[in-house]
Amino acid sequence: MRQKTKTIIAIALPIQVILVQWIGSYPQLVEDYYSNGLYVYISRFLRILFGWIPFSFGDIIYTILTILAIRFIYKNWRTIIKKPLLLLKDIMVVFSIVFFAFHILWGMNYHRQPITWKLGIEREYTIEELVSFTRFIVAQTNQYQEELTGDTISPVHIPYTKKEIFVKTNEAYRHFAKQYPDFTYDHLSLKSSIYSVPLTFMGYGGYLNPFTNEAQVNGVTPKFRLPTVSCHEVGHQVGYSAEGATNFIGFLVASDSDDSYFKYSAYNHALGYCLTDLFYKDEERYNEIVATINMGVKENFNELRDFWKKYENPMEPLFKSVFNTFLKVNNQKEGIKSYNGVVGLMINHRKQQMGHLSNL
Repeated sequence: MRQKTKTIIAIALPIQVILVQWIGSYPQLVEDYYSNGLYVYISRFLRILFGWIPFSFGDIIYTILTILAIRFIYKNWRTIIKKPLLLLKDIMVVFSIVFFAFHILWGMNYHRQPITWKLGIEREYTIEELVSFTRFIVAQTNQYQEELTGDTISPVHIPYTKKEIFVKTNEAYRHFAKQYPDFTYDHLSLKSSIYSVPLTFMGYGGYLNPFTNEAQVNGVTPKFRLPTVSCHEVGHQVGYSAEGATNFIGFLVASDSDDSYFKYSAYNHALGYCLTDLFYKDEERYNEIVATINMGVKENFNELRDFWKKYENPMEPLFKSVFNTFLKVNNQKEGIKSYNGVVGLMINHRKQQMGHLSNL
């Protein structure tokens, strides 16, 4: 690539940043013309293109690019030392291209209307509503744990393979789309990341590759969690970037599924968020509610705790900090805390559903 071309591409980076921020200040415009327009066709095309490949093509691309970058630095280190500004220009060129591709292929979804607007619900809730909802979630979790194990003391073990869970995730979305057509999902592209172990050390359950539109799941995660993790990552594929929103979508889709294992996974996941929230707001009632949870459910929580504890490392807070900054830069003011926003969404969605039933 000629230096003149590189200079033009590098100069385009700050222009792109300004342009994205300007367009992002009009969320309805993004909603209508990108999220429900251009992105629908881009994502479908990418899922058709890469979805049939049995392994993560995006992970392979990342690996190759990393090797090429190391090779470039190794072969050109003398020139880099003598002319560091040339390397800076090359870095700016790469950032400019990546920034453009990221926002065209998926990233503009960070600036769409929030899911509260889509479903007509709020996020605020009282402590009493949290207590009531947590009790409801405990009852549902206990019910499906007992149904699946035949007792109250055995943890749930999902008998499906990861591939079967991915297929059932697709089926769950088809079932959910009957009630919410805006969440129609086709051309499955859901895979176990080849970097599942590194993802675990970083503390992540999965991610969406924005350049290939492959939903990547941490394949070593305890299997009882995989249904909601899979539904969460597909939530990113259907165009929602906010983590609280995709946690909520994952819960709705999995709990609406015809499969009891998916329902248990959804309610167990939701219970974890509710209990954490309640612990900080009313520890006394938290303890009262915990005492009503089946031992089998608690065993699954212990399984999850032991899993993450095994991979604890000094670098995890750094990875979380970087991701927190990434989220804040991309229009999620709460950063990594946005994951916890699912509690208010779940509470208010149930209030809305109960209101609809009372009006029938």
